[in-house]
Amino acid sequence: MEVRVRGRNTSVDERLREMAESKVAHAGRFFDGVLDADVEFTEAQNRRVADGRFKVEVTSRAAGQIMRVESSAESAEAALDLAVDKMEKRLRRLKERLVQRSRKGRKESDIGFASVDDEGGDGHAIVRVKQFVMKPMTPEEAALQMDLLGHSFFFFQNAESDMPSVLYRRRDGALGLIEPA
Repeated sequence: MEVRVRGRNTSVDERLREMAESKVAHAGRFFDGVLDADVEFTEAQNRRVADGRFKVEVTSRAAGQIMRVESSAESAEAALDLAVDKMEKRLRRLKERLVQRSRKGRKESDIGFASVDDEGGDGHAIVRVKQFVMKPMTPEEAALQMDLLGHSFFFFQNAESDMPSVLYRRRDGALGLIEPA
């Protein structure tokens, strides 16, 4: 497993780099297919911020899924420990879901989908544009990917309708699916 460690607004010494590489590689033991991971340390520039001054973000790919975890603490080591714990939990959950899916077969999921009305734009400025290659996936696979990334929505190409779709988490905890008409 290749682990790339870098720092933003901080320098990463050799001891911390080795600690991050070993802990993240150990967390990837659930999957043989975890190929690489990116670990980014960030230090808040405001010295008055005591809690959460150091932030660690780990992005990796396992079983064809991209997973991202982040945590913050008062020291870089503590933030790394929290991030690795989150990563292990998500990898374990992903492994369990994949095993359950292979045992069940291709049954319909219990995910409830709902529609939503289009709301107008607020006039906010666009500050970042992301581009990525979309592979066709089912809404159930998109829900799994959304949970692994820790996002509240996920844009994907629906394999069933071959249309771009958005999966989102509603306030009541259920999932909603937006598809073009």
